[in-house]
Amino acid sequence: MGNVGIAFDLGTSGFRGQAINLSDFTIIGTVLTARHPLPGANVMDHLSFAIEAGIERAHNIVIDAINQMIEKFNVPVEDITAIAVCGNPIQLSIFECIEIRDLAYAGERKKKLLGIVPPNRDAKVKKGSDIPGLKVHKRVKVYIPSAVKHEIGADALAMMVQSGMLERDEIALATDYGTNAEMALKVGDKIITGSCAAGPALEGQHIEYGMLAAPGAIHDVSPDKVGYRCFILDDEMVSVPGPVVDLTQSRELEKGEYEVRGITGTGVISLVYEGMSARLISIPEIQTPDKQLHLGSRVRFTEHDIIEAGKAIGAIRAGYITLAKEAGISLEDITTAYMAGASGTYVNAWKALQIGLLPPAVKKVYQIGNTSLAMAREIVCNPEKLWELQALAQKLRATHCMFGDSEVFEKAYLLELSLWGEGMPWKQYHRFAKMYQLPVLPETEKNPVIKRIYPRDIPDVGCQGITYVTQVGYPRVLNFENCTQCGLCVEKCPERALSLLNSGSLMIRTDRCNGTACKKCEMNCPEKAFKLNLM
Repeated sequence: MGNVGIAFDLGTSGFRGQAINLSDFTIIGTVLTARHPLPGANVMDHLSFAIEAGIERAHNIVIDAINQMIEKFNVPVEDITAIAVCGNPIQLSIFECIEIRDLAYAGERKKKLLGIVPPNRDAKVKKGSDIPGLKVHKRVKVYIPSAVKHEIGADALAMMVQSGMLERDEIALATDYGTNAEMALKVGDKIITGSCAAGPALEGQHIEYGMLAAPGAIHDVSPDKVGYRCFILDDEMVSVPGPVVDLTQSRELEKGEYEVRGITGTGVISLVYEGMSARLISIPEIQTPDKQLHLGSRVRFTEHDIIEAGKAIGAIRAGYITLAKEAGISLEDITTAYMAGASGTYVNAWKALQIGLLPPAVKKVYQIGNTSLAMAREIVCNPEKLWELQALAQKLRATHCMFGDSEVFEKAYLLELSLWGEGMPWKQYHRFAKMYQLPVLPETEKNPVIKRIYPRDIPDVGCQGITYVTQVGYPRVLNFENCTQCGLCVEKCPERALSLLNSGSLMIRTDRCNGTACKKCEMNCPEKAFKLNLM
């Protein structure tokens, strides 16, 4: 073959990669990871870990996962000539192993006090030898696209470009749905961006039987003649009919074409809508005898899952409410929505609209696939694209809204948490929204035009198809002074990330660890020997 390029989407919930034959630009194969290799469930967890444990350790864990993916392509290393990556600034900074602390603080004064000098995040071409630990030839070209600003990453730029929204005059919102949701609101020639840690539920994580979009995942649920039909992703990530189920009890009314392994975030969205429509869900409670919804004998949905889903839905709605307020427009002015990413592709867009994942009055919805991977693929096939994006990034009149510092977002999200977590009545929700001077939620559009551009988030998976990596990266062995091997850290870990070894050491799977947002291992260590940042 002799001339192979690798494109990577370094997403917050997991990595996606493709090998491309650069002689004819055909895709050889696709590799997906089940999780992100770093501890944590969202981008802020990854940032916190990288700061506490050190950028070098975070970088090594990420590069281990990337090397593992490269091996899965079954391409001779000497044939790889180029690699392109795309992702948010945190992921790309960890990949490049550069200063990351500037991304943790919004205020310039704070950065100056800490002696933080933000690195150059313009587009660049590096050699394989410049990326520590990357197992490729030292002369391989590594393409890293620019950020618009240090807060606005290449993935957000990819979403804006790939959607085509920049060439259109309509007021439009583009959202890359996932654990970290990037948003861009275009009003005239002005673009306002935002990014929120929506929570892992949109990717099927922190849901009891949740999983990322992968073969065997329920991605949609719809009423059938009797019961509800589950729709499953097959080996090619295409939707196929699954079993017909009775949501109120653990049994299948009809077998499906494909075995069910779990439910992805889009399936959660669909199930929440169907449960509410059938009055089986009265937020945040489930109105069945066992307080659960059943998707056959192997998968169930709990009241805890509703609250987790609500955190994600609420963060998205609070996000576009905040952007509309910043732009000085009403929510009725947003007429078009673009849905990117795996969740944005596989979700039932109409149901997503009805429960608040899209601005209520949109007339047109486009589901546009994985724009971050598509951009990385374009760059590796045509390196000049890197500099075109750089020029575009410099020209874009983008205003970034830091949701973490926004009083509007804080108030809007507080209402969402009250709605989804405590069952706040809608009448009270609207009364408080008016008091907070938030944009009014109009009636939800019932007949929008919905166009799914691709049948799956990655349109062409290549002749080798998809390889799915369930254990991402490599486990770490830990040794702590004063550790008594009592096993409490193992017992209390909610994700089963820890195990005791016969040697007296501990082994941790970083891809399962919830990171600095959890630290139950540290809190339950009676000797206070366990230190997560020593990994």
